[in-house]
Amino acid sequence: MMVVVIPRWLFRGWAMSDTRWQDGAIAASGLVAGALIFVAGFVFFGWCVWLFARVGKGTLAPWDPSQRLIAVGPYRYVRNPMITGVLTMLVGESVLLGSRVLALWTATFFLINVVYFLILEEPGLESRFGDEYRRYKSAVPRWIPRRTPWENV
Repeated sequence: MMVVVIPRWLFRGWAMSDTRWQDGAIAASGLVAGALIFVAGFVFFGWCVWLFARVGKGTLAPWDPSQRLIAVGPYRYVRNPMITGVLTMLVGESVLLGSRVLALWTATFFLINVVYFLILEEPGLESRFGDEYRRYKSAVPRWIPRRTPWENV
């Protein structure tokens, strides 16, 4: 929804006034860079979803959340790597298409998530996982990754 449906709707609605790459080497560079960024975000997101299922024993669906706190892989560096993956895909789309409207959607998506995590997600995780989550939350940053992996001791 966030990476395909909304960007497609926005891009189609604003196509006439949105910036696009012109022909030439810069356009080719933008296409290649955008595609690589998108693929990197997709792979990262996939890794996080796999960890959700394998380690957390749950899904992204609100009716089937993870049963265990996930603090392995990228979750040892940052609390919300899945959102990082989605944001990376959105940046890739923006670069690939040379779209300012999609870049604005990327920023909007990030701000929506900041509010959501503060108001709903983190309090919910605290109530589900208690002190285990509070320890994790105090050691692992929300958005900017740690330089070294967190060791849950």
